Amino acid sequence: MKALFIGGTGTISMAITRRLAADPQWELYLLNRGSRQDRVPEGIHTITADIGDEAAVAEKLQGMHFDTVCDFIAFVPGQVERDWRLFAGKTNQFIFISSASAYHKPAASYVITEGTALANPHWEYSRNKIACEEFLMRKYREEGFPVTIVRPSHTYDERSIPMGVHGHKGSWQVVRRMLDGKPVIIPGDGSSLWHLTFNEDFAVGFTGLMGNRHAIGEAFQITGDEVLTWDQIHATIADALGVKLNACHVASDFLAAVGKPMGYDFEGGLVGDKSVSVVFDNRKLKRLVPEMTTRVPFHRGARIALDYILSHPECQTPDPDFDAWCDRVIAALEAAKAAV
Repeated sequence: MKALFIGGTGTISMAITRRLAADPQWELYLLNRGSRQDRVPEGIHTITADIGDEAAVAEKLQGMHFDTVCDFIAFVPGQVERDWRLFAGKTNQFIFISSASAYHKPAASYVITEGTALANPHWEYSRNKIACEEFLMRKYREEGFPVTIVRPSHTYDERSIPMGVHGHKGSWQVVRRMLDGKPVIIPGDGSSLWHLTFNEDFAVGFTGLMGNRHAIGEAFQITGDEVLTWDQIHATIADALGVKLNACHVASDFLAAVGKPMGYDFEGGLVGDKSVSVVFDNRKLKRLVPEMTTRVPFHRGARIALDYILSHPECQTPDPDFDAWCDRVIAALEAAKAAV
């Protein structure tokens, strides 16, 4: 079988690329700009192109047909409209990577299924994903375009440790604060429920949908089975670092307000996503992919990520602006306590 990935070297897609590279049933092509060619496994075909240049891509793909095409880097409706023009009649399945943040926040029930309403007034990113889904499903209903929708939640790999609140440069500065014994901001009271999925586990569920005719015209959320609170997530990271967690709980709406001047979109990322308790019911996925399970629980995944990050200086990007902002937020809260 032949697959084409648009992207293919990101946090989610790299694990899928590696998994297919080891599967003799699949012949995989990656269409991207080639900036991460050193990470691509042997035996993978690369088509170097900018997917934004539709005419050039159409020329390079002329005469090719795929069993599955997956776009990992489509975020707005115009991009999936382009994909439809490029691949209608040229693939047996088109997989669009949406987002679990598209579900209504807060939903009527904290148990989320694929039937949970899609609506997120807090985050434009999520609303764009919803619009992409709507376009593709309309093309499926009206023209038979063979779409499958995948909704990941918080998927991570060895290069980045998940955190509730971090700055523009990633999570390293929060790790640094932990190592230095400084207080770490945790959204809300730390008790909201959250799913974390290691990318190798995600790849099991994803590849099980590829080429599966029962997945056409359907949406699937791909998450692990483990549910943790944000306090447990941060405590697990601290344990892996061998330090004591110094937690500072801050209301999400407060973080959204005071983060805006710094360009931090906590309105979307927290109020519209991470601060809301969710438990994903992934039985629909497991009916098609029974081997999907949590093989890398977070206490192992945290250590895998931290071992990699601590041994790779390029993953340790300082963020002094975020560090100073955290200090100001925490100092303001302490002053407010003292003033009451």
